[in-house]
Amino acid sequence: MRAIDRDIACCPVCHELVKIKRGNKEYCPRCGTVVHLRKPGSLTVSLALVIASIILYIPANLYPMMHVQTFAGTESDTIISGIIYFFESGSYLIAFVILIASIVVPFIKMVIILYLIYSVYKGKAEDKEHKLRLYVLTEIIGKWSMVDVYVVAIMIALVHFGALTQIKAGAGAIFFLGVVILTMLSAMSFDSRLIWDMKGKE
Repeated sequence: MRAIDRDIACCPVCHELVKIKRGNKEYCPRCGTVVHLRKPGSLTVSLALVIASIILYIPANLYPMMHVQTFAGTESDTIISGIIYFFESGSYLIAFVILIASIVVPFIKMVIILYLIYSVYKGKAEDKEHKLRLYVLTEIIGKWSMVDVYVVAIMIALVHFGALTQIKAGAGAIFFLGVVILTMLSAMSFDSRLIWDMKGKE
Protein backbone atom coordinates (compact mmCIF):
# COMPACT_ATOMS: atom_id res chain seq x y z
CA MET A 1 0.00 0.00 0.00
CA ARG A 2 1.42 3.36 -1.07
CA ALA A 3 0.99 6.70 0.68
CA ILE A 4 -1.03 8.07 -2.25
CA ASP A 5 -3.49 5.17 -1.89
CA ARG A 6 -4.15 6.39 1.66
CA ASP A 7 -4.31 10.04 0.56
CA ILE A 8 -1.15 10.88 2.46
CA ALA A 9 1.35 13.39 1.06
CA CYS A 10 4.72 14.66 2.20
CA CYS A 11 5.27 18.39 2.68
CA PRO A 12 7.93 19.54 0.16
CA VAL A 13 9.43 21.95 2.71
CA CYS A 14 9.46 20.35 6.17
CA HIS A 15 8.56 16.75 5.12
CA GLU A 16 5.59 16.51 7.48
CA LEU A 17 3.09 13.80 6.47
CA VAL A 18 -0.26 15.37 5.63
CA LYS A 19 -3.63 13.72 5.11
CA ILE A 20 -5.13 14.97 1.83
CA LYS A 21 -8.83 15.16 1.04
CA ARG A 22 -9.29 14.55 -2.68
CA GLY A 23 -10.29 17.74 -4.49
CA ASN A 24 -9.41 19.98 -1.53
CA LYS A 25 -6.46 22.33 -1.13
CA GLU A 26 -4.49 21.21 1.90
CA TYR A 27 -1.82 23.04 3.88
CA CYS A 28 0.96 21.61 6.00
CA PRO A 29 0.00 21.97 9.68
CA ARG A 30 3.65 22.57 10.59
CA CYS A 31 4.88 25.19 8.08
CA GLY A 32 1.74 26.19 6.15
CA THR A 33 3.02 25.12 2.71
CA VAL A 34 0.47 23.96 0.13
CA VAL A 35 0.73 20.16 -0.11
CA HIS A 36 -0.18 18.02 -3.12
CA LEU A 37 -0.23 14.27 -3.64
CA ARG A 38 1.81 14.89 -6.80
CA LYS A 39 3.44 18.05 -8.16
CA PRO A 40 0.84 19.87 -10.29
CA GLY A 41 1.82 20.02 -13.97
CA SER A 42 5.08 18.23 -13.29
CA LEU A 43 5.57 16.80 -16.79
CA THR A 44 4.56 20.01 -18.59
CA VAL A 45 6.84 22.25 -16.55
CA SER A 46 9.76 19.80 -16.70
CA LEU A 47 9.37 19.39 -20.48
CA ALA A 48 9.20 23.16 -21.07
CA LEU A 49 12.36 23.71 -19.03
CA VAL A 50 14.36 20.95 -20.71
CA ILE A 51 13.34 22.18 -24.18
CA ALA A 52 14.50 25.67 -23.21
CA SER A 53 17.82 24.22 -22.02
CA ILE A 54 18.26 22.39 -25.35
CA ILE A 55 17.71 25.67 -27.21
CA LEU A 56 20.35 27.43 -25.07
CA TYR A 57 22.75 24.48 -25.38
CA ILE A 58 23.42 25.34 -29.04
CA PRO A 59 24.64 28.95 -28.60
CA ALA A 60 26.42 27.91 -25.39
CA ASN A 61 28.74 25.79 -27.52
CA LEU A 62 28.98 28.20 -30.45
CA TYR A 63 29.67 31.48 -28.65
CA PRO A 64 32.91 32.26 -26.74
CA MET A 65 33.00 31.39 -23.04
CA MET A 66 35.54 34.13 -22.33
CA HIS A 67 37.58 36.89 -23.96
CA VAL A 68 41.24 37.35 -23.01
CA GLN A 69 42.47 40.88 -23.78
CA THR A 70 46.24 41.44 -23.86
CA PHE A 71 48.55 44.03 -25.39
CA ALA A 72 48.81 41.70 -28.40
CA GLY A 73 45.05 41.68 -28.99
CA THR A 74 41.92 39.83 -27.93
CA GLU A 75 41.54 36.05 -27.99
CA SER A 76 38.15 34.40 -27.61
CA ASP A 77 37.59 30.75 -26.75
CA THR A 78 34.50 28.58 -27.04
CA ILE A 79 34.12 25.38 -25.03
CA ILE A 80 35.27 23.31 -28.00
CA SER A 81 38.27 25.51 -28.82
CA GLY A 82 39.28 25.41 -25.15
CA ILE A 83 39.18 21.61 -25.16
CA ILE A 84 41.25 21.52 -28.37
CA TYR A 85 43.77 23.98 -26.89
CA PHE A 86 44.33 21.90 -23.74
CA PHE A 87 44.52 18.70 -25.78
CA GLU A 88 47.13 20.12 -28.18
CA SER A 89 49.16 21.56 -25.29
CA GLY A 90 49.35 18.14 -23.65
CA SER A 91 46.93 18.87 -20.77
CA TYR A 92 44.85 15.81 -21.52
CA LEU A 93 43.28 15.53 -18.06
CA ILE A 94 42.00 19.12 -18.12
CA ALA A 95 40.71 18.66 -21.68
CA PHE A 96 38.92 15.46 -20.62
CA VAL A 97 37.36 17.06 -17.53
CA ILE A 98 36.04 20.04 -19.53
CA LEU A 99 34.74 17.72 -22.27
CA ILE A 100 32.85 15.57 -19.78
CA ALA A 101 31.58 18.41 -17.56
CA SER A 102 30.66 20.91 -20.28
CA ILE A 103 29.60 18.78 -23.24
CA VAL A 104 28.76 15.23 -22.18
CA VAL A 105 27.11 15.80 -18.78
CA PRO A 106 24.56 18.45 -19.88
CA PHE A 107 23.70 16.40 -22.98
CA ILE A 108 23.21 13.17 -20.99
CA LYS A 109 21.13 14.99 -18.38
CA MET A 110 18.79 16.45 -21.01
CA VAL A 111 18.41 13.05 -22.73
CA ILE A 112 17.62 11.31 -19.42
CA ILE A 113 15.00 13.89 -18.43
CA LEU A 114 13.35 13.67 -21.86
CA TYR A 115 13.37 9.86 -21.61
CA LEU A 116 11.76 9.91 -18.14
CA ILE A 117 9.09 12.40 -19.24
CA TYR A 118 8.31 10.29 -22.30
CA SER A 119 8.19 7.07 -20.25
CA VAL A 120 5.74 8.51 -17.72
CA TYR A 121 3.61 10.16 -20.43
CA LYS A 122 3.37 6.91 -22.39
CA GLY A 123 2.92 4.85 -19.24
CA LYS A 124 5.90 2.60 -19.93
CA ALA A 125 6.01 0.82 -16.57
CA GLU A 126 8.95 -1.51 -17.25
CA ASP A 127 12.16 -1.19 -15.22
CA LYS A 128 10.85 1.33 -12.70
CA GLU A 129 13.90 0.94 -10.48
CA HIS A 130 16.16 1.56 -13.48
CA LYS A 131 14.25 4.76 -14.30
CA LEU A 132 14.54 5.91 -10.69
CA ARG A 133 18.30 5.32 -10.77
CA LEU A 134 18.50 7.41 -13.94
CA TYR A 135 16.66 10.22 -12.16
CA VAL A 136 19.04 10.03 -9.20
CA LEU A 137 21.93 10.12 -11.69
CA THR A 138 20.70 13.47 -13.05
CA GLU A 139 20.82 14.84 -9.51
CA ILE A 140 24.36 13.56 -8.94
CA ILE A 141 25.94 14.68 -12.21
CA GLY A 142 24.11 17.99 -12.45
CA LYS A 143 26.57 19.95 -10.29
CA TRP A 144 29.54 18.96 -12.47
CA SER A 145 28.10 21.03 -15.32
CA MET A 146 29.13 24.14 -13.40
CA VAL A 147 32.88 23.53 -13.88
CA ASP A 148 33.20 25.85 -16.88
CA VAL A 149 31.20 28.60 -15.19
CA TYR A 150 33.39 28.34 -12.06
CA VAL A 151 36.57 28.49 -14.15
CA VAL A 152 35.44 31.64 -15.98
CA ALA A 153 34.30 33.30 -12.73
CA ILE A 154 37.59 32.52 -10.97
CA MET A 155 39.65 33.73 -13.94
CA ILE A 156 37.73 37.03 -14.07
CA ALA A 157 38.17 37.51 -10.33
CA LEU A 158 41.89 36.66 -10.20
CA VAL A 159 43.36 38.00 -13.43
CA HIS A 160 43.66 41.78 -13.17
CA PHE A 161 46.78 43.26 -14.75
CA GLY A 162 45.41 46.59 -15.86
CA ALA A 163 46.07 47.26 -19.55
CA LEU A 164 48.28 44.16 -19.88
CA THR A 165 45.72 41.41 -19.39
CA GLN A 166 41.98 41.41 -18.83
CA ILE A 167 39.50 38.51 -18.89
CA LYS A 168 35.81 38.99 -19.57
CA ALA A 169 32.97 36.48 -19.71
CA GLY A 170 31.63 35.79 -23.20
CA ALA A 171 28.07 35.26 -24.36
CA GLY A 172 28.67 31.50 -24.28
CA ALA A 173 29.11 31.62 -20.50
CA ILE A 174 25.69 33.26 -20.09
CA PHE A 175 24.00 30.72 -22.34
CA PHE A 176 25.80 27.83 -20.62
CA LEU A 177 24.77 29.10 -17.19
CA GLY A 178 21.20 29.15 -18.50
CA VAL A 179 21.56 25.53 -19.63
CA VAL A 180 22.80 24.45 -16.19
CA ILE A 181 20.06 26.31 -14.30
CA LEU A 182 17.27 25.14 -16.60
CA THR A 183 18.33 21.47 -16.48
CA MET A 184 18.52 21.65 -12.69
CA LEU A 185 15.03 23.21 -12.50
CA SER A 186 13.72 20.65 -14.99
CA ALA A 187 14.99 17.76 -12.85
CA MET A 188 13.55 19.40 -9.74
CA SER A 189 10.16 19.91 -11.44
CA PHE A 190 9.93 16.28 -12.49
CA ASP A 191 8.01 14.31 -9.85
CA SER A 192 9.88 10.99 -9.60
CA ARG A 193 6.87 9.46 -7.78
CA LEU A 194 5.07 9.44 -11.14
CA ILE A 195 7.36 6.56 -12.12
CA TRP A 196 5.76 4.38 -9.44
CA ASP A 197 2.25 5.47 -10.40
CA MET A 198 2.52 3.71 -13.77
CA LYS A 199 0.63 0.43 -14.00
CA GLY A 200 2.82 -2.59 -14.56
CA LYS A 201 5.49 -4.77 -13.09
CA GLU A 202 7.20 -3.32 -10.01
